[in-house]
Amino acid sequence: MIYQLFKKLIKLAMRFFCKELTVVNRPVFRTKGPLLVVANHPNSFLDAILIGAQFTEKVHFLARGDAFNKKHHRFFLRLLQMIPVYRLSEGKENLHLNEYAFTESRRILAAGGIVLIFIEGICINSHELQPFKKGAARIAMSPELQQKLMILPVAITYHSLYRMGKQVRIAGSTLIPASTLLPFEEPARNYAYFNRHLRSVLEEMIMFPPIKNQPVPLWAKPIVLIGKILHYPLYRLFSGFVRSKTRGTVFYDSVLFASLLVVYPVYLLLLGLLLFSLQVHPDFVFGIILLHPISARASVLFSD
Repeated sequence: MIYQLFKKLIKLAMRFFCKELTVVNRPVFRTKGPLLVVANHPNSFLDAILIGAQFTEKVHFLARGDAFNKKHHRFFLRLLQMIPVYRLSEGKENLHLNEYAFTESRRILAAGGIVLIFIEGICINSHELQPFKKGAARIAMSPELQQKLMILPVAITYHSLYRMGKQVRIAGSTLIPASTLLPFEEPARNYAYFNRHLRSVLEEMIMFPPIKNQPVPLWAKPIVLIGKILHYPLYRLFSGFVRSKTRGTVFYDSVLFASLLVVYPVYLLLLGLLLFSLQVHPDFVFGIILLHPISARASVLFSD
């Protein structure tokens, strides 16, 4: 229930954060589990949110453990069905928790669910693939899963990793039976074969979305201008705050998206209450509130 509500809100928020989102091979995102989705990871948990929103079924995500360090982050990420997985750089004392992540992933898959894992095991603000880790292969090698489990490679690319008005491309490959990626008796050979094959698939799928700069129609120019005037103070305040808090990390885009997702509806609610308290006519209050999202969408749609 909560997941589906968040999913609807996220898909709505994407209309204001992304100028255009292109989904390649959309029917494959209606696949039911057991399904292990293997993706590249250029833009922190925004990758998981955008990819997960394309699926008809609920998606569980393996996400870097340090994102769960703060209590409010942990609460929000667990609502989005995220499971923490830790790297050696985050402390040896946390590595034992990874067994839970892999066990939980296998349990979800065995129950016919969908799990998304970022096979590089690390997020760097780059579309160049990093060395693959063994996590995806370890999950897929479970004997009780191999005959039913399907693997879906997914590539996500952005025209910019640092700004709103993004043009995003999400491409789904054809489904691959897990058993065909694990043909050997020896685990080491299976790890190598699994990663080598998926790397070749993902490398071919990583294509940048075409940059589209639409000329602003004459009728839209006043709406775009109004949108920029209305939202500039709020956007500057939060983007500056988020930038200062995430400096030196890869979380800027993700935290900005999450912050605006929460703050913007509250901002509109408070604005409406303020106008009512000033005894502004309800029709004008409704018009002013409605003008905000309409002009915001126009500003994003016709952004450079």
